[in-house]
This record gives sequence, C-alpha cells and structure tokens, in this order.
Amino acid sequence: MFRRIVLFFMLFGSCFVVRAGVSPSGGPQSPATPAAVDSLSLPADTLVRRRSFVGRIIDYFGKSAVDRTFEKKIDLTFAGGPNYSKTNNFGIGVLAAGLYRIDRTDSLIPPSDVSVFATVSISGFYSVGVEGNTYFRRSRSKMDYQAMFVSAPRDLWGIGYCDARRNPETSYVEKQYKVHARYVYRVLPHTYVGSRLSFQHTDGTKFDAAGDSYIRHQKHSYTLTGIGAIVEYDSRDFIPGPWRGLYASLEGTVFPKALGSCETTLYRATFTFDWYQRVWKDCTLAFDFYGEFNSAAAPWPMLARMGGSRRMRGYYEGRYTDNCLLTVQLELRQRIWRRFGCTVWGGAGNVFSERSGDRFDWSHTLPNYGVGLRWEFKKRVNVRVDYGFGRKTSGFLLSINEAF
Repeated sequence: MFRRIVLFFMLFGSCFVVRAGVSPSGGPQSPATPAAVDSLSLPADTLVRRRSFVGRIIDYFGKSAVDRTFEKKIDLTFAGGPNYSKTNNFGIGVLAAGLYRIDRTDSLIPPSDVSVFATVSISGFYSVGVEGNTYFRRSRSKMDYQAMFVSAPRDLWGIGYCDARRNPETSYVEKQYKVHARYVYRVLPHTYVGSRLSFQHTDGTKFDAAGDSYIRHQKHSYTLTGIGAIVEYDSRDFIPGPWRGLYASLEGTVFPKALGSCETTLYRATFTFDWYQRVWKDCTLAFDFYGEFNSAAAPWPMLARMGGSRRMRGYYEGRYTDNCLLTVQLELRQRIWRRFGCTVWGGAGNVFSERSGDRFDWSHTLPNYGVGLRWEFKKRVNVRVDYGFGRKTSGFLLSINEAF
C-alpha cells in the first residue's frame, strides 16, 4: 500500500457504567431484591461512582484485545493522537480499525480487517483513506483493497542511485489519488489465482528549474489505469500480523495507453516472498524479499521508491528512485510483557534501471537495520514504533500493522 500512513502513538476511548436501580430487562427492580435494599443504605455518590478517565481508557483498550468477531458483525476500535515520519514530520491522526467475519460460524479462517484513517502534519501533508483484507466463506477467495488521497510536500534528488548521491535536494508538492483492488480465488490448497485493478492520478506542482531537470522535463501530471494478473501462495495465519506461514506472490500489470495519459502502454511486474516461523515462546522470525520492475518508459510517478514504513525503514521515501527495486529484510519479533513487544531487523536494497550508469551494481546496495516497539492495539493488530538506520541516514516512524 503507498501504503500505510504513519500513525498513532497515544490512544483514547471511553466506557460507561449503567446506573443501579434498573434491572437487566430494563424495568424497575423489586423493592425486595438485595440490590434495592443495598441501594437504600449506600450514599448517593457511591451509586454514581465512575472509574477514572485513565481507568476507562484501560478498560476500553483491554476489551479491544479480545477477539469479539464471533459475537459482533464488526468489532471496531477508535484511536487518535500524534504521529511522526521522516517523510512527513509531526502530525495528528485518527483511525477506526475493525475486525469482522463473513461467516461467523467458521473458526478456521482468520478474521477480515478494515481501517479508515486520516492524518495531517505540520509539513503540509494530509491524507485520508481506507484499506483492508476480506476473507470470503471457507477461504475460497479473498480480496484486499485501498483507496486514498494524499497531498504532500516532497523532496527530490533525481532519478537513479547516482543522482541521489550527488545532486542537491529540491522540493515540490505532490497530490495523488490512488485506488487498487486485488481479488484471488483458491485453486489448490493455499494457492490462488486472480486479478487486480488500479488507478492512480498524480499532480506535481511547484517544481523549480532543478526539479524539472531532475524528472527529465517530463509532464507534471499523469493518470495511470492498470489491469493485472496474480498468482500467489498464502499460508499465513493472519495477514496484519503473521506468526507462521508462507506468502509468495507474482503480479503482472499492464497500463494501456488508452486508459491513461502516457504516450505508450506500460508494464509492471512485482514479486514478493515472505516467510514466518515461531522460534520460541512469543517470538516470530520473519523474512521478506521484494522486487519491482517497471517499463523503461515509466513516468516519474510510476517509478519504484525506496523507503517508507514497510521496507528500507529509515530512508526518506523517494530519495532513491528508479525503474527497478530489490529489497530484502530479516526481522525478529518478540512479545515482552502482556500487550507490549519489540523487534530488531536488518536488510538491504538496491535501485537500478537499464540506463547507462544506473544498471544494477552490487556497490550501490544500501544497508538497513533498526529496532522497534510494539503495542497490541486490537487482537493481533499492532501499533509499531520503529527507528531505522541506513547509509548516512536514520528515521523514526509510527505505523499500524507489521511492516510485512
């Protein structure tokens, strides 16, 4: 997902206590009942005593860590507070996260999830969106989706590893509308085939002369509509925070000239391989390999961008950008106490293309490592606080769900 918006450090909620003097059925209690007798002998302030505000918050989020998807149509939790990322600086955001089941009698498949979010930052960044994963009956098919609008000031160094290393930065403003949906159908155990649809409209404004040269004097506005095919294997036990399983996906997408504003038909291929294994009590070892390959004629909004909240954490998203991207990371996730956990990871990445001087070069591989804290916001849905390091860079970020 441009995926996921950096969020939420401080959470809020409330819960209330029903006042004494009313029976569970809603009618008045009989004077002969013990509750009625006791209420006559207690001070009035005792009858309306409430838990403290902090106590109500603890109760609210304590209940949110219990799986209630078998008894509710959707189990919603609301949160909000300050957030931060290296790309967007400090801000404030709100979130509604929900878990639900299409078939509440089936306990063998994981719950589906949905998140609605909005955030604004002091840098001028703001966004609003929705994303989620849906498992259909008996897990015969599944769908994931995302729709969002983002307006953000961006820094720019150029295209390719060499430009990113030698050019001084400049800035511009990027406004982007993105919608994508993937639907896959199971054909063999854990094996799915399906299709994807995507739409992206990007407007770049406030480019200076350096910025125009960095994007090689391309247009500032592009529309891309993609249609693609998917083959994947997925045995993960829960998508937002897997403990065990394997995920391998190969996607090919075509962006027809007639459905966009580009001068030619474009192509993109992506490959993802994720592996998860419990190594000891409350500890998971997770591995991720990702590759993205775009057409040589891909316009600047379509290029692969290194960095962000999911891969190569700690790098400014978009400093290293090119037609192709390869990343790898290994992460150890450990629950520490109750709903709190920690993580440590290491990895590397490389951007490249077929242009002379920007072809794949092992010496252009960039390192990445970091540490993080986790707090279980909902049942197996974590708020994460990560601090990542790279080559002459580092960055702090807040987000929801595991990075992969």
